Parts: sequence; structure tokens; C-alpha cells
Amino acid sequence: MENKRTLSFAQMVNLSFGFFGVQIAYALQSANISRIFATLGADPHQLSFFWILPPLMGMIVQPLIGKYSDRTWCRLGRRKPYLLVGAIVAVLVMLLLPNAGSLNLSTAWIFLGLNAAMWFGLFSLIFLDTSINVAMQPFKMMVGDMVSEQQKTQAYSIQSFLCNAGSLFGYLFPIFFTWIGIANEAPEGQVPPSVITSFYVGAAILIVCVLYTFVKVKEMPPAEYKEFHGIKDEPEGKGDGLVALLFKAPRTFWTVGLVQFFCWAAFLYMWTYSNGAIAYNCWNKAADTASKAYQDAGNWVGVVFAVQAVGSIIWASVLPRFRNVKSAYVLSLLLGAAGFASIFFIHDKFLICGSYLLIGAAWAAMLALPFTLLTNALEGNPYMGSYLGLFNCTICLPQIVAAATGGLVMRLVGNSQPAMLVLAGCLLAAGALCVRFIGKKQ
Repeated sequence: MENKRTLSFAQMVNLSFGFFGVQIAYALQSANISRIFATLGADPHQLSFFWILPPLMGMIVQPLIGKYSDRTWCRLGRRKPYLLVGAIVAVLVMLLLPNAGSLNLSTAWIFLGLNAAMWFGLFSLIFLDTSINVAMQPFKMMVGDMVSEQQKTQAYSIQSFLCNAGSLFGYLFPIFFTWIGIANEAPEGQVPPSVITSFYVGAAILIVCVLYTFVKVKEMPPAEYKEFHGIKDEPEGKGDGLVALLFKAPRTFWTVGLVQFFCWAAFLYMWTYSNGAIAYNCWNKAADTASKAYQDAGNWVGVVFAVQAVGSIIWASVLPRFRNVKSAYVLSLLLGAAGFASIFFIHDKFLICGSYLLIGAAWAAMLALPFTLLTNALEGNPYMGSYLGLFNCTICLPQIVAAATGGLVMRLVGNSQPAMLVLAGCLLAAGALCVRFIGKKQ
């Protein structure tokens, strides 16, 4: 197709609008999981282990979603059936997870050092992240399917904007509900009502937003899709398996993946240790998870994460203006590195917002630029969804490595959670250095 159709701004918004709701769910998970499990009794050195579950489930689920959605051509669409099923399951789990602490801890059985409430929370977290991954990945694939190379940076920037707008709501929900009078404290071992209410409201918004995209977007039929992407040879039978596709992956897949490794390990540390770092630096070394100071710090984590989302929204509007995608990538990651490093030295809760504003620049780039580079390199490839699913492993694997080693690394830096965020800054700087290995289209 020589003159590929151009999507209007509204059409590109519709394509990713459901991502707004999905990201509210993801933001609630990111900002509150460490808080929830610390409240349920987890030791700070154990917190990173709980963060192994989300990326592990993503690493398993998203390649399969990509593989099977590549072959799904039905009346409901190609990618849309998966995002709808994922959203429905995510809503159900969001109603369960924050209630983990309501189990009777006085009679809870002990197994492998975890009480009943924590086991309930763990299984809920597994199902929540699995369903979020099922709902999230089709949005990235639909942009790759339906948007031309010339519009992809803009389309993924719109998706990044909606993603961060959703994050903004999700991060601020706990402190907002506290402000309007919902209790932010609870008996020891139980999750505060402000957090529970946040999950309930987030679940409602999630399903509404996903249904909007489901109704408004019409995916291409097979013949039009092949013409749009210049696909001449349709894979026969079942086609190549996921392992075989890895051996055939373009070099861009691996070089962008190398950058991804450093970036996502850094953000895993942010999600895991921001609560403890802010409680230590800005709330007079608050460590008692049942204390008002610790829970206030937990609410403030939502605020600084919301500031990060604002920074991402602003920076996402700037990214399409860069003529050189790689230069934009490097600058974004270096700004984020500076933000992470500065947290160690700041002890005022308002000043620390500036650190997270800078981190937002890195987050905006991570959401938009890798997928722009990869989907352009995959143009004309019939396995677009499979490759995007496999590419998610470059997001999940670094988080698993960082989570598995987090407790050990924390001991090496003097058991300091603020120091873990300095290390996150060093990882982003390393990612910026690796951008030079990425080619334009290879």
C-alpha cells in the first residue's frame, strides 16, 4: 500500500483510550504493593521478592498473547478479545487484593514464614498482574497493527500520555480519599480503607475505559492488514514458534532490549523502595508500618508518583518534536538518572517532588520510544504481535533479576533504601550509554 491511510488524532486516542483505565490499575499496584505487604508483615529485605511475581507473569503471558492474537481473526477483532477478557479478570481481582488483611490474623496458619493474609495477597497479586498484562499488551499491538511508520511516534506518545494520565489518577486516589474523610489507618496487619476504596474505584474506571476502546475501534480484516503492511508471504500452518522467532529477530530487538534491561531494573527499585526511602528521609526515619507517619509517607509516595506521571505527560508531548529518536532517548534517561540520584540528598517532602518530575522524563521515553524503534524495524513482518510479546521479556527479565537480588544488594549498600534509588539512577545512566548501539532499522 503506497499511500497508507492516516489516522486522525481522535482515532489514535480511541485506539489507546482503554490504556488509561488499565494504567490506573497498574499504578495502584505499583504504588501500593510494597505498602500492602509491609502492612501485612513483610520484612523490608523481603519486599523485592514480592516484585518478582508481576514481571514473571508478564514474561509468561505476553509472548503467548502476542502469538495467539497474531492468529486470531474473528468477528470481535484480532487483539480486542484479549484486552476485554484481561480487563474483566483484573476488575474481579482488584476487588479482592486490598482485602487480604481482613483475614483473621490471630488464627492464621503459618507456612514457609508467611501468614494466611500474605498468601491470599500473593495469589491475588499473581492473578492481578496476569490479567493486567493480558489487557495491556493488545493496546501496544493495535498501534503496531493500525498506524503507519510516519505516525507511530505520535501514536505511542498519545498512548504514553494516556498511560501517565491514568497513573496520575491511580497514584493520587489514596491521598484523595484520605482528604475527603476515608480513614488512612487500620488495625495492625490490615490495609487502610483509603487504599481499599482506591482499588474499588480504579476497577470501575478500568472496565469503562476498556469497553470504550472495544466499541470505538474496528481492527483491519486480514486482507487489508496484509496490504497495509506489505506482507506477501503468509505463514503456512502454525508458523514459526516463539523460540525460532527469537533466532530470526532483527538486531534492533536485541539492542533496544539491552537498553530496556537497565531501565526496567531501575524502575523496579523505584517501585520497591520509594515508600521506605521517603519514610526514612522525609518522615524522620519512620519504620513502623502501623504508624501514622509510615502510612502518611505511603500516601506521599502516591503524590510523588503522580508528579512523575505529570513529568511524563509533559515530556511525552515534547518527544515527537525531536528529529533524532536516539538523542531523545539518551536525554530522557539521563534526566531520570539525575532525578533518582538526587533523592538520597533530599529530606523535604515537597522538594523531593522535583526528583520524581525528572524521573517522569525517563518513564515517558520508556513507554514510547522502544516500541517506535521496534515496530518500525518489524514493518512487513507477519509476526508483529509475537515479537511485541517476546519484547516484553526485555521488560520483565530485568525486573525479575532486580527483585531476586534486591535484598542482597540492599545489604551491600548498608541496608539503605534511599541508596537503592541512587543505584537506580546509575542503571538509567548505563541504559543511556547503550542507546548508541541501536540502529535506525536493522
